[in-house]
Amino acid sequence: MPPCIRPSNVSSSIASCSSIRPRSIPQPARAARDFSQSSSRQITKRRRQFYQWLNGPGRALKEPLPGSTNYLGAYDRFGNLIRADNRYLTGRKKKEEAEEGEDEAASKSGQEADETDMTERRLDEAAENEDKKQEELKLPPESKEDLRPFPGNKYFQSQPVLSEDLREAIYQAMVDPVSPMSLPAASVHFGVSNERIGAVYRLKHMEKEWIAKGKTLAIPYRQAVMDMLPKTPYVSDKNKRPIPHEPINDLIVHPATRQQLFVPVAESRVFTRVDAGKAFDNNLLPADERIPHPEMVQVERDTLSGMSAAERFERAKERLLTQIKEKTEKEEAAKEAEKAALTRVPRRRWDFVIQNVSVESVGKNGRDHRGVGWRYGLPHEDRKKGQVKIPTSVEA
Repeated sequence: MPPCIRPSNVSSSIASCSSIRPRSIPQPARAARDFSQSSSRQITKRRRQFYQWLNGPGRALKEPLPGSTNYLGAYDRFGNLIRADNRYLTGRKKKEEAEEGEDEAASKSGQEADETDMTERRLDEAAENEDKKQEELKLPPESKEDLRPFPGNKYFQSQPVLSEDLREAIYQAMVDPVSPMSLPAASVHFGVSNERIGAVYRLKHMEKEWIAKGKTLAIPYRQAVMDMLPKTPYVSDKNKRPIPHEPINDLIVHPATRQQLFVPVAESRVFTRVDAGKAFDNNLLPADERIPHPEMVQVERDTLSGMSAAERFERAKERLLTQIKEKTEKEEAAKEAEKAALTRVPRRRWDFVIQNVSVESVGKNGRDHRGVGWRYGLPHEDRKKGQVKIPTSVEA
């Protein structure tokens, strides 16, 4: 047993020994506990710098400029708009001074002059300088630097979205009761891809249904988001050409064309795009037929051949009617073939419909919808994450 050591700084009555149980010294209870480790009185350096930026250069971001994305990349470290020239800055300064002068004049209107005379004089001056002010307050067009929301990532640029007016015009053109516009025609007319036209139609149709049912829409949230993004405007003037939103004839890279081939061809042979497609794959169509809008190739050929605008329009209309007729005939033939493949046995109360099936119809993985018992042998994937449950295509 170790000897008991009597410390010098403790009284003899409270000797420290292993046989004596230590007692906890009571601590004064705290009246309240801070919510965070750093209280409001202990402002860190980064927080102080943040408030300095917020009250200094960041003050320009509080109220977005009309017609501007108001991204961080559009301003310098002093809070000045980079693309704003001296003319715009002078116009903004004059506008602020004029507003301050109007406020002071309004407060002293009863002492200096009659209110009616001052109002007439202000209206006359405003009518004379309205065009000049509008020209001065007009911002230059946005550059690539203005479309960078993250200054640290110079390779990311915000892409424009469809404006609300343009989406409404697309929907109204497709549901026009007199002459509804087809999906390919709307894509060519507005300069928007087929997939985006179909998405706009579905979402607008759902929005109209919600409005009819009296559901509340998040319009303020939509407006706030749209104010922060670049938009493709809608050109309502029929004499002007619409602003294209995206390339509508982008060709998807076919997997068969990712390899490099060396095909020997005779000098006297004419090697066309059809031959190039067959060199990669026998079933690969040429680029003129695989693009989303092959009718535009025919229109361009008619233009190069010297046809007038009226003749090109008539030929395009004839081709469109022919395509619609062929599609209708093909769908009717498919329905007739499906009916012919069924054997109907009539009975007194109902008919038995018999269809010939094959075991090979289930495919390699056994999940083909044409297989026998696919509904009962394999579960649906509707409840899995990432499964698309809305229509992904719109019939033209």
